[in-house]
Amino acid sequence: MPRNGNTFSFLARWWRSALSRAVHRGWRWVRETGAVTAERPGPLRFRRIGPGTRLAFPQGTVFGEAWIELGDHCVIGEQVTLTAGMMPGLDLGAEPILTLGDGVVLGRGSHVIADTRVVIGSDTYCGPHVYITSTNHSYDDPHQPIGRQWPRTAPVEIGPGCWLGTGAVVLPGARLGRNVVVAAGAVVRGEVPDRCVVAGAPARVVRRWDPVDGWQPPLRTPPPVPLPDDITPEQLLALTELEKGGG
Repeated sequence: MPRNGNTFSFLARWWRSALSRAVHRGWRWVRETGAVTAERPGPLRFRRIGPGTRLAFPQGTVFGEAWIELGDHCVIGEQVTLTAGMMPGLDLGAEPILTLGDGVVLGRGSHVIADTRVVIGSDTYCGPHVYITSTNHSYDDPHQPIGRQWPRTAPVEIGPGCWLGTGAVVLPGARLGRNVVVAAGAVVRGEVPDRCVVAGAPARVVRRWDPVDGWQPPLRTPPPVPLPDDITPEQLLALTELEKGGG
């Protein structure tokens, strides 16, 4: 009996291990097959999707693709929502409504809601669950439910080279300059100048770059080692794997 029990236990473990490997292989196949690229757009028909751009599977809510332009080599994570217009099926005119520049990264679970013009500049990186919207609820009438009042819209512009931390919110009418850092959980509205750090709700400038004195207040961490200008994506990936192995 013990021998039979051991055999049954071994077979059960082997079966669970084999099933787990099969499930993971299947899921990798589904993710690869369901990803959206310029060569494999699936059911989505964007106004433009640049070479090297990839929307991970599963995608979030996507509609109004005919008014959405995605630049080259963008990385769009799982469950990212990209919408142009208040609802599907609207005619939004001749011009694009939502534009992502080259090299934009949208972390998983992020939302970009463009009921009017939204532009995200090249090489802007967004962490997970970032929310960028050109529309907000209005509450002018205190007697009507807020959800039934007509919303307000205003264009949003995010300059190139910005970094938006996890859970950051960018509200209608916001204009971020170049190389702006938005702290995790910050709520941004209004104008934000170039090369500064904003934090809080509502966000305020907590650090600026001065051409003479550098960052003020000064940074508390040592500067990172700069990457060579001519490094290739393959070399960068190899360097990352090497650091993982050494850690």
